[in-house]
Amino acid sequence: MGIVLKQSFTNTLILFLGFAIGGINVLFLYTHFLHEDYYGLNTFLLSTANILLPLLVLGMQHTIIKFYTSYRTKYEQDQFLTSALLLPLFIIIPLAILGSFFYETIANWLSKENNIIKPYTYLIFLTAIFMGYFEVFYAFSKIQYKSVFGNFLKEIFSRICTSILLVGVYLQWITDVQFIYAIVIVYGIRMLIMMFSAFKLYKPDFIIKFPENSKEILSYSFYIILAGSASGILLDIDKFMIPQMEQIAEVAYYAVGIYIASVIAIPSRAMQQIINPLTAKELNSNNLKEVENLYKKSSITLLVAGGLLFLLINLNINDLYAFINKPEYAVGGMIVLMISIAELYKLSLGTNGAILTNSNHYRVFFYFSIAMAISVVFLNRWLIQLLGIDGAALATLIVVLIFSTVKIIYVQLKLNMQPFTKKTILVLTIISILFLIFYSITIPFHPIVNMVLKSLIITIVYIFTIYKLNISEDINVLIKKYFRL
Repeated sequence: MGIVLKQSFTNTLILFLGFAIGGINVLFLYTHFLHEDYYGLNTFLLSTANILLPLLVLGMQHTIIKFYTSYRTKYEQDQFLTSALLLPLFIIIPLAILGSFFYETIANWLSKENNIIKPYTYLIFLTAIFMGYFEVFYAFSKIQYKSVFGNFLKEIFSRICTSILLVGVYLQWITDVQFIYAIVIVYGIRMLIMMFSAFKLYKPDFIIKFPENSKEILSYSFYIILAGSASGILLDIDKFMIPQMEQIAEVAYYAVGIYIASVIAIPSRAMQQIINPLTAKELNSNNLKEVENLYKKSSITLLVAGGLLFLLINLNINDLYAFINKPEYAVGGMIVLMISIAELYKLSLGTNGAILTNSNHYRVFFYFSIAMAISVVFLNRWLIQLLGIDGAALATLIVVLIFSTVKIIYVQLKLNMQPFTKKTILVLTIISILFLIFYSITIPFHPIVNMVLKSLIITIVYIFTIYKLNISEDINVLIKKYFRL
């Protein structure tokens, strides 16, 4: 876990900084500088592009990680990487042609409830291409076990650019409309920087010839496309469906709650950048003992880190909304709680997803993802009509709890390994006790003072308890390095 811990820690710092910048954007700049309709529109466009992303690049960002280490010669590796760059064009070009013929029909359908969407529909496709190829070039870096710069581009670069653009809107340098176009340009620039960085790390000789195992690659890519699309649906379908049933401003209110809760996923996103290719490597070598070791260690480490974030977010949520000082956005308190529970459970799965997508059982990941996507669509349609935007969060929570449990059981049955130990129960007990104790405590000062005081107390108590109980060796090493306990 040495290289995992080192790069994961660096990536975690980048993610925290990125989320801090994003938090300023989401909680203050977007809410105060950009009209809520355009904030909702921006969220809708980016979320829809994210749903399209796996299809447009044929899931190549995952295929690269899965197969690269299986090739033994430079010629084979370069042949494979060249194919990974060219194959998405066989999807992008035909879809672009079809989209131009049926553009009016597509635009009218998407803007049925909110006419503001129609003039910007084509930006969805363009943004999805930029996002998709960014991920492909990022995968080039990951297979060289260099994930930090790509993570910086993904988490910090685009958010800093967004901050500058939002300030530009406030100072009337650009309009709300120009902001929407500028965001798309930012994603295009980010893709180009990632491309140059990836080729600097390793530039393959371009060999326009498909690898001998092309059939296996295409089969894997087909399943990953559908699985990735389904995963994108699970993540973003709520922000796509809300404008079909509610006013687009509701997307803005929902997005703020989702963003706050998504902070819990930071440790997982940091660790997955490096642990996914390592898991693929061990699976390709049939080293199941090390795969299980990574599975258990990642689970407890992520649960401990996510548990602290869960407590800090949910025990400070009322003060946070009071500080934002936008009452219309404060409807998201229950959204934050439900999504943060879902995120915490996903953290406890550790490398479960990496095991499924990089093993011979990758096809079942597709079936799970499709089932999850179908379930969340039906639940969203029912629960949004019943409960509004709270219903969208509840739909996500239900699907995550059910299908995450199914994934754990499947890996246990097929590979005889599962992520949990007695320490898992201990961590959950600590989180529950601290939540119940501090939930009823209110501090009668300014919201910032309240959040700082409560966060300091919770963090000290939590870290001290985790350390003394020796829950995670990796976390204890970090604590000893930065604190004197």
